Amino acid sequence: MTKTAQRPTDTLEETRDQQSPRPNRRRRILLMVVAGLAILGLAALVLGGGFLNQGAATDPEHTMTAVQIIPLVILVVMFVVATKWPLNIGVMGLVASFGVGYFMLGMTDKQILEEFPASIVLTIIGVTYFFSMAQRNGTINIIVQTCVRLVRGKTMLLPWVFFLIAAALTSLGTFSPAAVALLAPAALGFAYESRIHPVVMGAFIINGAHAGGFSPLSVAGVLVHNIAVENGFPISQGALFIASFALNLILSVLTIVLFSLLGKLRDGEGGQLADVDTTSTGRPHGQQILTLVLIGAMLVCTLGFHMPIGFVALSAGLLLAFINIKEHQTFIGGVSWSTVLLVAGMITYVSLLQHVGVIDTLAEQALALGAPLLVALVLCYVIGVGSAFASSTALLTAFIPLAGPLLASSTLSASGTVAALAIAATVVDVSPFSTDGALVVANARDDDRQRVYKQLMMYAGGVVLVAPALAWALLVPTGIM
Repeated sequence: MTKTAQRPTDTLEETRDQQSPRPNRRRRILLMVVAGLAILGLAALVLGGGFLNQGAATDPEHTMTAVQIIPLVILVVMFVVATKWPLNIGVMGLVASFGVGYFMLGMTDKQILEEFPASIVLTIIGVTYFFSMAQRNGTINIIVQTCVRLVRGKTMLLPWVFFLIAAALTSLGTFSPAAVALLAPAALGFAYESRIHPVVMGAFIINGAHAGGFSPLSVAGVLVHNIAVENGFPISQGALFIASFALNLILSVLTIVLFSLLGKLRDGEGGQLADVDTTSTGRPHGQQILTLVLIGAMLVCTLGFHMPIGFVALSAGLLLAFINIKEHQTFIGGVSWSTVLLVAGMITYVSLLQHVGVIDTLAEQALALGAPLLVALVLCYVIGVGSAFASSTALLTAFIPLAGPLLASSTLSASGTVAALAIAATVVDVSPFSTDGALVVANARDDDRQRVYKQLMMYAGGVVLVAPALAWALLVPTGIM
């Protein structure tokens, strides 16, 4: 996401903006509305307990301290700055982590970096390293052409095909980032060739991964079930899986409707096609055959033996590099370093927020609201907003136990409430600050990555506003589970 790589796109966007000021005005209004809602929501969480529950006003545990408020304000400022200017918010996150941790909290550099997402960074580096080779030697083009032939020209079916493949992978036990990492390169390549908006394709892959992500065989499904059992409110694993699949299916349909209404379902901008040879439909040969074999081996290693996708992809990439030593530096350049910085910086900073108790305090404010349905809604939003920037698994581990007192003191369905929390925590992973969203950005074209990042961030903002409320409305008040 460097300025140099984005000059053609930026120039095109600047020309378009000068010719049509209304979209810019609408974009500013939308940004102001989202920011206003976020501020009001934060104020409700911070002050709500005091207004709706007088006992909470005297409880120091329900009051945010300056040490918690200042880092939270810095996070909001970072988001506004990254939206306004093409600056890498991950770099700002690392600098902010140092400033807050070192000067405000007296932490050492080792303490600040304790939650540095090494495994996520390795996943992004390994996957983008390997698939940059696969893109350059024409293997991704062959996969794309095969997909085109399978749908017999009906290109709008491809997002649904990738949705179902991703759901099948995760329902059998694949962790969602691994499924997205395996499917994103081919899916994004096809999106560019067929002029499907890359954000739509990316959203379908991520939604599909989460649709199957809570099956009884999946890591997340087992985790949520075990946490619920340990806290005394067992839930139905089958109902959790069905609810997750249904909600992600609904979100995918809404995504198609939204982009159709905006006129952006077909991405018809000039210069945005992928560099694929649409006239070449020959069989793979040479390096392409080896690359396809390595992709198959990666599937076996990650799905069958649960090996880390980052190390597996690096190993496969190294084998290809030995075959083509002369272009090795070009392959290294294919690693999405800007995405690595973005994810590493944001997760490190949000981990610092968790360290000072910001997430816990917001959850306590939600519990202080009193009304069970309102508490469940607020918890869905808190875990949803938090997961857009941090680890969904970590927040699920922290928030599901918080639902215990709520379920014990109300008639709310345990399965419905836990399912709503779990879905709210995962569907927001379309955010470019999360692993899944970052993988979509990383697999976008170099000259289109900045645009995909911005539009995916705007789309994720809409998901954060809508999805938690949708999960709550369908699962909690209805008592359907």
